[in-house]
Amino acid sequence: MIRSRRGGRHHIETAELNITAFMNLMVILVPFLLITAVFSRLAILELNLPASSNEPAKPQELTFQLEVVVRQNQIEVGDRNVGALGIYPNSTTGYDYEALSVKLTEIKDSYPEKTDASILLESEIPYDTLVQVMDRVRVAELIEEDNVVRKDLFPDISIGDAPVTDGA
Repeated sequence: MIRSRRGGRHHIETAELNITAFMNLMVILVPFLLITAVFSRLAILELNLPASSNEPAKPQELTFQLEVVVRQNQIEVGDRNVGALGIYPNSTTGYDYEALSVKLTEIKDSYPEKTDASILLESEIPYDTLVQVMDRVRVAELIEEDNVVRKDLFPDISIGDAPVTDGA
């Protein structure tokens, strides 16, 4: 009753790895991801921070420097070296953006080569107000012959903190 060693031996086959379904998925997935990645874009607006120097400018260096100061109760437009050019108090509906646009258009007509402006904000001004003011400082929308015409005003914007008033 001796068994033969040949009969007890089993032939072991190697397992086959089937990756066809995975390869089909990759062939479809990779182009789809590449196509959709092209359509995602970000709109970025470059802002400049004002210099930290508080030294007064020398008399021969005095040039027009536009500042728009946004306070809780008004918007002030002025020249850093001369002073206020216009003060626009809030109405019952909020800030007077239309008067701001008109004044900035007048200033641009007086200084056509000027492209920079500083927006100075009090600490509790909402972000939406900042965006509204930035839009008015950068571009003016004029209506000419039933068409809306966009005119570049001061696209190079710097932002900072508003100076503290004497009454605060």
